[in-house]
Amino acid sequence: MSIETITFGCRLNAYESEVMKAEAQKSGLDNAIIINTCAVTAEAVRQAKQSIRKARRDNPETPIIVTGCAAQTQARDFGDMAEVNLVIGNNDKLKSESYRPIAFGVPLNDKVQVNDIMSVTETASHLIDGLDGRARAFVQVQNGCDHRCTFCIIPYGRGPSRSVPMGVVVDQIKRLVDNGYGEVVLTGVDITSYGGDLPGAPTLGALTQAILKHVPSLPRLRISSIDSIEADPALYEAVTDPRLMPHLHLSLQSGDDMILKRMKRRHSRADALAIVEKLRGLRPDMVFGADIIAGFPTETDAMFENTLHFVTEADLTYLHVFPFSPREGTPAAKMPQVSRRIGKERAARLRALGETQFTKLCASRVGKTETVLVERDGMGRSEQFIPVAVERGRPGDIVRAQIDGTSPDGLIARRDKVAA
Repeated sequence: MSIETITFGCRLNAYESEVMKAEAQKSGLDNAIIINTCAVTAEAVRQAKQSIRKARRDNPETPIIVTGCAAQTQARDFGDMAEVNLVIGNNDKLKSESYRPIAFGVPLNDKVQVNDIMSVTETASHLIDGLDGRARAFVQVQNGCDHRCTFCIIPYGRGPSRSVPMGVVVDQIKRLVDNGYGEVVLTGVDITSYGGDLPGAPTLGALTQAILKHVPSLPRLRISSIDSIEADPALYEAVTDPRLMPHLHLSLQSGDDMILKRMKRRHSRADALAIVEKLRGLRPDMVFGADIIAGFPTETDAMFENTLHFVTEADLTYLHVFPFSPREGTPAAKMPQVSRRIGKERAARLRALGETQFTKLCASRVGKTETVLVERDGMGRSEQFIPVAVERGRPGDIVRAQIDGTSPDGLIARRDKVAA
């Protein structure tokens, strides 16, 4: 008997799944499947429902608990599924008491236990000793979002932006380092809005500098997806610290100004390009990924070409590409739609370009020495997040590796050219 978590979506969900498992065990629950859903696309919701049905077929007697963003925004849809025993909202999923009815067999008047996420004003810090089976640890510093991009349902699944106090974040990272983690990733829903709700309104840059200063034994710090227009001066200063990894993922969404306006994004094409150039000026080895939506309503061929050109002009490498998926309740769902076929075709072109960009990056690293965090036997990640095949080191080790070649997956380092 055990608690199994099935996680969809972002890094924050991965972190929260570990918290949920711990809180469920604390409640006395010792046998359940918890499915942590994502609401970013209709496809993510479909996959979650498919997973629920499969979990029930494979485990006919095991309680199934559904939570996460899709459960928050479409609670009744999941509650109407016969396979589901309990639906918990995004805030309550992190509280042990939410799991007690299942743990103790207490009957509920309604198996949908979802409250108003927009009334939540605090993000509690949940201390975990890293993530099972992972060489790096994720630390939640922020949750929620105050912006209203026309395509996005996430603010209604996560609630308003709220931050974890700086001291609490630093203390948790110290604990993770003491437990052997060599790399920590700061994560959240909109982490560049960090601190606006805290006394003194500290910024993400201030938090990053505090971590680097007060946890000198932390070898590697990463920042997850950022909204580049919110980058603050202290963050630019922090970028020059070699312990902050030279890889940033941008919440770009499009490279066309008209589409960006219709998305209600707060940056222009020129803004995004200027920020990339400024960061590269401070850290020449910096590489960038980006989230991009293909086939957004009203997107013409010319507008899409602007996005393609931006990828090469900004020299983006890691592309997370999504064909536009209308989410009920968002303004974009009411706009003139681009056909799904065209959206998928454009997404495929972007992904192919992303693969070309990645191949170019890998080729540029051949002959260089990389510092690699070993994730599992025979594989790790460089500082720029490139997969590296290494033949030495245990998960969690940081090794220096001479790069001899490339593969479709990344870089190759030889045994006799790997040194601790």
